[in-house]
Amino acid sequence: MMQRLARHLPCLEWGKQYDKAAAAKDSLAALIVTLMLIPQSLAYAMLAGLPPVTGLYASILPLIAYTLFGTSRTLAVGPVAVVSLMTAAALGPLFASGSAAYAGAALLLALMSGATLLAMAVLRLGFLANFLSHPVISGFISASGILIALGQLKHILGISVTGDNALQLLRGLIQGLPETHVPTLAIGTSSLVFLFLVRSRLGRWLQRLGMNARTAGTLTKIGPVVALLLAIAAVSGFQLAAAGVRVVGEVPQGLPSLSLPPLDLALIAQLLPAAVLISLVGFVESVSVAQTLAAKRRERIEPNQELVALGGANIAAALSGGFPVTGGFARSVVNFDAGAQTPLAGALTAVGIGVTVLFFTPLFHNLPHAVLAATIIVAVLSLVDLTALTRTWRYSRQDAAAMAATMLGVLLIGVETGIIMGVGLSLLLFLWRTSQPHIAVVGQLPGSEHFRNIERFAVVQSPRVLSVRVDESLYFPNARFLEDRIAELLGQYPHAEHLVLMCPGVNLIDASALESLEAISARLHTAGVQLHLSEVKGPVMDRLRRTDFLEHFGGQVFISQYEALLALDSQTTRHALERQRCN
Repeated sequence: MMQRLARHLPCLEWGKQYDKAAAAKDSLAALIVTLMLIPQSLAYAMLAGLPPVTGLYASILPLIAYTLFGTSRTLAVGPVAVVSLMTAAALGPLFASGSAAYAGAALLLALMSGATLLAMAVLRLGFLANFLSHPVISGFISASGILIALGQLKHILGISVTGDNALQLLRGLIQGLPETHVPTLAIGTSSLVFLFLVRSRLGRWLQRLGMNARTAGTLTKIGPVVALLLAIAAVSGFQLAAAGVRVVGEVPQGLPSLSLPPLDLALIAQLLPAAVLISLVGFVESVSVAQTLAAKRRERIEPNQELVALGGANIAAALSGGFPVTGGFARSVVNFDAGAQTPLAGALTAVGIGVTVLFFTPLFHNLPHAVLAATIIVAVLSLVDLTALTRTWRYSRQDAAAMAATMLGVLLIGVETGIIMGVGLSLLLFLWRTSQPHIAVVGQLPGSEHFRNIERFAVVQSPRVLSVRVDESLYFPNARFLEDRIAELLGQYPHAEHLVLMCPGVNLIDASALESLEAISARLHTAGVQLHLSEVKGPVMDRLRRTDFLEHFGGQVFISQYEALLALDSQTTRHALERQRCN
């Protein structure tokens, strides 16, 4: 009973072994992540089009939910840049940013995302995330980073800009340049420079002064908090808010009240595509980070349980005034490097955010929007990797095309459209690629029982037996291609008496491909050639045995290609074996 319960509540497993040493390490990690998460949460809420305090709300109960249900020891859950952008992209066309209706829709979106993730867990549909290939995700994140950075420049310049894509944002920024607010620009650019130097140089500077690498890295992570405090001090000391610098203003003090979001069926139907995409993207990002960090400690995560944990975290966000959340890369790495031992570090982080909401939100009144924008820009530009497109192009032009389509779609049309374009093109290219499988004529390597492509190796071929290797599963898109290729090869080898279809790379033969094999067998019989199979995998063989194909096609199924050649043309086979020995 306890083992079954522990599968659904992993906290029971690690909780049995929890000790003071783990508590000390978790507490230190929680302190560092809390200092990092406060400015990020405020900034990502603004990116999502919500009041900044919403980001703090989304960093309390969701972390506790993940502590109970999550299997990663170091994953840090909360608001992240890409999901915040997707939230804004889904809600922006429907409601005015910052309005009560907008906030209610954000809660509903979080609830729907959570419900989607839980449904995927119940139906064990985690594999759906595999349709988001790495090139598509990489292109999506890079393009999203560029789009986010462009969208935040208006806060750095202190101007008003609207737009849903990169071209609209660029046009608005250029047109608004003459109206740049100089004090806001000074705060924004100084914050950008400070945060960039802290991220890229501070650690090395501190180590040169004699500080150890771990302490230097920890101080680097709290740079955004320092920028936030310095900006608040500058705005308060010089009365910059009165000079036109936009600040956060009054931030509600106290923990959020628990309530259900408004359940509007019409709105649910509108938000469903966005909720599904947010769930898939969030799950892929979260699991990728969790698996990477778990591998470093030789731990393992359970993807299906992660669906439950992330679903619970999003539902908790919906009930406590937040918006969609997932596991974040940067803060999870910080959590790992700080020595977090269990998910309790996340719960302790939630306590730290809760204390901030209870006692320190008045400090954020004079926090400039420009500083939050600078925090976002520096964070998201680290996600942009344009060189990945070149690397992918050199290796696979089809994957590079899917990546480029995703990036162009996100930048020029919209977030949801871009990722749908990338996924759609990936699937189309996969179907096109597998519809023309690699089919090679093979021969025996002299002195061995191995068979290789006649175009790549010096091999011995049997004049009576045509050996053909198929390097792809056989299913409806490529069934006709196989028929045509076999007919073509038969014309090239008019003296063949047997054709052995070598199937080491065939993991599936569907109904369409089975009919093609029957047609091939019948045509070969007409031409006086017998079809045989070799090296058929067990699961494929099991399915063939459930049909009458094996009884009627007239040939044999051989365990290996060598056995097939030995049975059908032993003289050539033995000659090939002896040829190398003589040499």
